Amino acid sequence: MTPTLGISMINAIGYKSRHSQPECGYALEPTQWTEYSIHTMDPDNLELTFEFFEEDLSEHVVQGDIHPGHVGTACLLSSSFFESGKDLGVVTLPIMGRNSRQTIGKVRVDYMVIRPIPGLQCDMSSSYTKHWKKRSTVDVGHRGAGSTHAAKHYKVRENTVASFTSAAMHGAAFVEFDVHLSKDEVPVVYHDLTCCISTKKKKDEKLELIEVPVKDLTFDQLQLLKLAHVTAMKGSDHKDLLEDEDEVDEHQPFPSLPQIFQAVPEHVGFNIELKWISQMKDGSWDGNLSTYFDMNSFLDIILGCVLQKGGKRRIIFSCFDPDICTMVRHKQNKYPILFLTQGISVKYPELMDIRCQSTQIAISFAQSENILGISAHTEELLKHLDYIREAQSKGLVVFSWGDDNNDHDTRRNLRARGIDGLIYDSICEAEAEQPNIFQVEEQHSLQEVITEETLKSSSCSCYSIPCSLVPCAASQAHVGSAESDSGLSSS
Repeated sequence: MTPTLGISMINAIGYKSRHSQPECGYALEPTQWTEYSIHTMDPDNLELTFEFFEEDLSEHVVQGDIHPGHVGTACLLSSSFFESGKDLGVVTLPIMGRNSRQTIGKVRVDYMVIRPIPGLQCDMSSSYTKHWKKRSTVDVGHRGAGSTHAAKHYKVRENTVASFTSAAMHGAAFVEFDVHLSKDEVPVVYHDLTCCISTKKKKDEKLELIEVPVKDLTFDQLQLLKLAHVTAMKGSDHKDLLEDEDEVDEHQPFPSLPQIFQAVPEHVGFNIELKWISQMKDGSWDGNLSTYFDMNSFLDIILGCVLQKGGKRRIIFSCFDPDICTMVRHKQNKYPILFLTQGISVKYPELMDIRCQSTQIAISFAQSENILGISAHTEELLKHLDYIREAQSKGLVVFSWGDDNNDHDTRRNLRARGIDGLIYDSICEAEAEQPNIFQVEEQHSLQEVITEETLKSSSCSCYSIPCSLVPCAASQAHVGSAESDSGLSSS
């Protein structure tokens, strides 16, 4: 297989995707993400040469120069980052002057190596990476029945089997939850990158909380220890710790992903957020974690579990990390992914990655990577409701998330704008249980089939009701030979 090169230039206005470039390349812009994608069977032996040119050629150009404006070259060897053992990282390359052969500058290159899932054979028997049936807005239960640590009163703990089944009973089309790995690489469901461990022993009133990354605890430790949410560190409210210590399994935090697949009815879809670390523009890291799992291995484990347990369930992945979105799109072709974006926000700090800094550039990125769509922060959507139609006109699906979605009028406004999915907490605010949109559609389809079959087998015109149930004079008088008013022959 001959290596192929693709070039994408992504900004807030749109994107360009090319398989070739002008002789002097494209201009580098501070507000533009320039991406080079190379497909190869021999990733260990790649050499990528960057040639740098001046845009301003007003100065004297040497006659006969075949590369006017060429000022320097930088070279990237794949062996340089394969030797580090990291499939994701940053390298800084010296730019060597064309004539002096001295360093005239440096260029920073973010690199990512996407490897296939070991043993996975992809085919086209079922591929939904860009499939979305247009229907009325689907309701997505945030963390199941809603965030409990932001609520003063709640009936079930978030991200538990009980929370997901409660949302399912109250009409949720999907339940949304975060998945990451324990220390022993078990996919677990929990929202934050860190949790609080209490040194409190059972029946002991004295509490001491320690914040620990979830990735540093094994699955068994997560099941055994008494845990609290990180918000407990900021106050004296330790209600999570003081509740019944003998909770039944369905109310326990940190269920494994296979447990969720087994416990939640299959008619309820899963919106699985792939939890990953993020760097803020000020240089700080989410959860104070600057290092995490190997991205390929992380995804191979979670995707492998989902592909094995998914069955006929509707599943959508999502992630705030654009590289994760790209990897998921390339590693498998069964399930779609949405690019999560906080956009321009006063509620959250700005992220370092340019692709994460606005809803508009998120739209461009989703187009460029050919993923299903975006999951946008409602805070920015409410200021620019036209973004919904703009994204949809470009073939993208649009979900929204955020505390603003807990307001009924906001949800009604977004539904009127045609948004595809709403992620919110208050999905169980109605007391009565109800079917979700997929169950309603299935019931309607079944009724249509029954009606059609009834018409085919009926010999009367009594509103398509079987003659065996409601006798009519026509059928009694002409059994076996008559035609109904609808033109269907009796049998």
